[in-house]
Amino acid sequence: MEGLVEGADGRLRCRWAGSSPDYIAYHDTEWGRPVTEDRRLFEKLCLEGFQSGLSWLTILRKREAFREAFLGFDFTRLVHFTAKDVERLLGNAGIIRHRGKIESVVNNARRACELVEQEGSLAAFLWRFEPSEDSRPRHLTWQVLRSMATTPESTALSKELRQRGWSFVGPTTSYAFMQAMGMVNDHVDGCAHRAEAERLRQSLRRPG
Repeated sequence: MEGLVEGADGRLRCRWAGSSPDYIAYHDTEWGRPVTEDRRLFEKLCLEGFQSGLSWLTILRKREAFREAFLGFDFTRLVHFTAKDVERLLGNAGIIRHRGKIESVVNNARRACELVEQEGSLAAFLWRFEPSEDSRPRHLTWQVLRSMATTPESTALSKELRQRGWSFVGPTTSYAFMQAMGMVNDHVDGCAHRAEAERLRQSLRRPG
């Protein structure tokens, strides 16, 4: 039972999902399920940057406000944001009003457009950093998961993005992104949703 929590429905879930309805819904329907759509990948990278120093639940509860503020995270439109837009967003109480993080979204939108032009899509680039099965632990216990705040792959992804001019994409942020987008299956052993996440990963046609 370590690393697991039993919900009101009697199902076992990863411990971090806890009892919050927002967390449970996110854990059950999104987290660890593979994503290959560029806009969603970009959104998650940005939101992981906003999470730095905060809880994911805080970000999750503000996600719709973030989407409205940042044009649905359509990076092809965000490239046109100016300093005036940044000042406007600093007055938006629905999001995290952190100048550096807001400016990072605009910067990263420009870098995303460059990357798509060079690589074909964000997905094709990002999924190259998916760890091999041989590099993954055979049994994913809570203790093992807690030791994996960063991995060689997340460190490599962070380094490559930063070399391309991205910001707020450190190794820990990059690994949280990989977990959420299904590049790894970090539902712990015994979680009721681990098998479904793995089935989706096995049936996925990798981009690129």
